[in-house]
Amino acid sequence: MSLRDWTILCDFDGTISVEDVIDSLLDRYGRPGWEALERDWRAGLIGSRACMGGQVALLDMSAEELDAELANVRIDHAFPAFVARARELDVPVHIVSDGLDYAIHRILRRHGLDDLPVAANHLAPGTPPQRWSFSSPFQAEGCGSGTCKCACVERSRASNGRKTLLIGDGASDFCAADHVDYVFAKHRLIEHCRAAGIPYMPITGFEDALALLPALLDGTLEEHLTLPAIQDSLA
Repeated sequence: MSLRDWTILCDFDGTISVEDVIDSLLDRYGRPGWEALERDWRAGLIGSRACMGGQVALLDMSAEELDAELANVRIDHAFPAFVARARELDVPVHIVSDGLDYAIHRILRRHGLDDLPVAANHLAPGTPPQRWSFSSPFQAEGCGSGTCKCACVERSRASNGRKTLLIGDGASDFCAADHVDYVFAKHRLIEHCRAAGIPYMPITGFEDALALLPALLDGTLEEHLTLPAIQDSLA
């Protein structure tokens, strides 16, 4: 298989970023009520789009406070090197996130990666008394997520016909994992892939992903199953 036959779709919160951005903002600036929305989402009573839309409406922060908070968000230290290697191999990397586009662009800009394509929910200044406005330009009919990652997979496949690697960590990646060709999985996504019989490789971060990428693309991934980082993630 040619290296050019792959596209990478990568989650942001908890995968590229060390912490979940919206959770950090809500912990500091969320007005009462956001926890109830979170509980309803975790219980399956509402979708992530309804949950996050309600939570964004409860954020009581200025633009300056938002930017100051985002300036402290760390990303996986190996992600820039991973992107550089993917570009050397002519493999596109796209961010697909159920998070906030403004936050993602702001954080990536600090690392010279703001040119990566991003599909995410849109955050903009609101109309008083609501400070912030939330919309979901990548939603899909019948999907409760703000960003329908399944639809992102299908659009990517239709546009270039390439196989798709998903890199993710949690519930927002579950559906998309069922539609891609291979998964590099962290945290809860590991359990989902294991239970659903989805082809995946457990990773602890982008250091593992960087080491495994060439092997995935040239079809020799099985030879890398003894990497210490992979053994640790399986323990």
